[in-house]
Amino acid sequence: MPQAPAKLPRVNAGRARNLDFLLGALKVAPDEESARAVEARIWSIWTATPSDTAALLMARARIAMDSKDYEVALKLLDAVIKLRPDYIEGWNRRATIYYMQNDYVHSMQDIQEVLRREPRHFGALAGLGMILQETGDDKHALDVFRRALEINPYLEKVPDMVKSLSEKVEGRDI
Repeated sequence: MPQAPAKLPRVNAGRARNLDFLLGALKVAPDEESARAVEARIWSIWTATPSDTAALLMARARIAMDSKDYEVALKLLDAVIKLRPDYIEGWNRRATIYYMQNDYVHSMQDIQEVLRREPRHFGALAGLGMILQETGDDKHALDVFRRALEINPYLEKVPDMVKSLSEKVEGRDI
């Protein structure tokens, strides 16, 4: 599932209001390099939290994820979500871990929480599309991937998935 890059520019709380602007800029970015810079700023907004405790728990959860200690990561993310249920990256990161464990039911539940709070979260949409595709729901996967690309036309691998699923679901042009 798509995740925030490891190194992100710092974004102060005042810049969070620029999310609409950044998502608009991402949609019309002239090239991949420009899109990656805008995308990094968007991830900075999404990952920023006013809670030092949540930030610490997220950092430790990332370390646990990187070392594939998913049980510890899940416990840390449970604590983040309990502490800050409005913090979408806690939900998104936990959805990613569930996905990595092939627990699609819980992953989809957390993705729905992310999308309820931020319907333009292209990472969550791409993750949802991957789950739908892996569970054989190609038509809905194609719809979700297309929604993700409307928001971020430069998502890695998603254009290829759309092309492949389009041919499978809608057939080839004659």
